[in-house]
Amino acid sequence: AYNIHVNGVLHCRVRYSQLLGLHEQLRKEYGANVVPAFPPKKIFTLTPAEVEQRREQLEKYMQAVRQDPTLGGSETFNSFLRKAQQETQQIPTEEVALEVLLSNGQKVKVTILTSDQTEDVLEAVASKLDLPDDLVGYFSLFLVRETKDGAFSFVRKLQEFELPYVSVTSLHNPEFQIILRKSYWDSAYDDDVMEHRVGLNLLYAQTVSDIEHGWILVNKEQHRQLKSLQEKVSKKEFIRLAQTLKYYGYLKFDPCVTDFPEKGCHVVVSAGNNELNFQVRLPNEQIKEGSFKVTRMRCWRVTSSVPMSNGPSGSSPGKSEVKLELAFEYLMSKDRLQWVTITSPQAIMLSICLQSMVDELMVKKSGGSIRKMFRRRVNGALRRSDSQQAVKSPPLLDSPDASWEPMAKLSSKLTSVSLRGISHSSSANDVGANDFHGNYAFEGIGDEDL
Repeated sequence: AYNIHVNGVLHCRVRYSQLLGLHEQLRKEYGANVVPAFPPKKIFTLTPAEVEQRREQLEKYMQAVRQDPTLGGSETFNSFLRKAQQETQQIPTEEVALEVLLSNGQKVKVTILTSDQTEDVLEAVASKLDLPDDLVGYFSLFLVRETKDGAFSFVRKLQEFELPYVSVTSLHNPEFQIILRKSYWDSAYDDDVMEHRVGLNLLYAQTVSDIEHGWILVNKEQHRQLKSLQEKVSKKEFIRLAQTLKYYGYLKFDPCVTDFPEKGCHVVVSAGNNELNFQVRLPNEQIKEGSFKVTRMRCWRVTSSVPMSNGPSGSSPGKSEVKLELAFEYLMSKDRLQWVTITSPQAIMLSICLQSMVDELMVKKSGGSIRKMFRRRVNGALRRSDSQQAVKSPPLLDSPDASWEPMAKLSSKLTSVSLRGISHSSSANDVGANDFHGNYAFEGIGDEDL
C-alpha cells in the first residue's frame, strides 16, 4: 500500500491495483493520448530498489494527472480520492450531524452524509442559513485550529477531492473545526454580499470577529465610532467604516520565519489587498513592516519535507516534523528580482491566497464579474469554474515501510498555469524552469507599477 499525503497530512492509503484501475478508467474516458503513462506491472517480486522506483513513478503519475486541468479537475479523479479517503479512515456512509462554525462563534448544525464532498457541505450550510444560491460562491469552508486565545489558525481551504466530515473527524482532535468565511479579496464585492440579509449578517459577524482578534487595526476614535454603530445595529455603516481601516479583509497567519531581509527573521504575515504584508522582527528586536504586491511576484512555489517514520502518519497538520516553505521571486526594483522564503506550516494556505488574488485580478482585467467565476449545479452538486479553483495540492505517495528514503517532497498546483516538475531541493536559489508557478498578473506589469 502507498500513503497519499495532501498538505503534509495523510489523506488515504491505496494499492497499486487501485491506482491501475483509476488509470484504466481515465484512459477510457479521456483517451490514451491525454492520460500519462502508468508504471508497468511486474511478474516477479520487486526488490527494495524496484519498490522505491515504482513509488517514484507512481508519485510522478499522480502529480501529472493532478496537474492536468482536465484530468485533475475530473469527477473520476476527485471521487477516487474521496472514496479512498473514506475507506482509509474506515468511516461508513451514513447520515451524520456536522457542526460548522460562523465567525461570531455560532454553530450551524447540518445533516449530511459522511460521503458528502466539500461543495455539498457548503451548499447544505448555505441552505440552512437561507443564503441565496448566487451568493454561495462568495463563501468557502476552511479547516481551522482553535488557538489558546480563542482565535483561529487557518490550516487550509477545504478542497473538492475531500470529504469535510472525514477530514475533520479523522484528526481526532476537538481543536480542529470547519468554519465558513468569505473567500474573495476585493472589498468591492462586499456590495453584492450586503444586498441580502444573510450575506450582510455573515459579513458583519466576520468583520466584528476580525476586529476583536486584532486582525484589523483600530485606533481609539475609530473604536468609539464602531461601538456606536454596533449599538445602533447599523451593520452596513459598520462594514463601510471597517473597509477604511488597515488590514480590512486580510487573513492573518501564525508567526513564522522568513529569510527577508535576513535569514531567521521572525515574521507575522497577513494576506489581503493583493499583497502579503510582513511585520518582521529583526535580530536586534526592531520591528519593520513592508508589503509584497502579488503583481510583482514573477512566480512562486511550495515545497515540503516530510520525514518518513513508523509513527502515526498525519496525526496532526502543522507539527514540527513537516517543514513547509513558500518561496516567491519578487521584483524589488526595475531590474532586480529576489527570492523571498517563508517557512510556515501554513505555506499551502498562503499559496492558495496568492492564487485566488491573481484569479480575481485576471477576471477584473478581462472585464468579467466575480459572479461569473462560479457555475451552478452539475449532477446535483455545486461546482466552481476553472478560473476560481484554488491551489490544488497534488497527492504525495510514499511507501509506509520506505525507511531508506529519508525525505519526501510535496508540491502544489495552480489551475491557471502548468507545473510539470517537483523540486528536489529546499533552496529557492536553484529553482528549475518547471518547479515554480508562473503569475499571469506579473506578465502585464508596467512602468507605473514600479
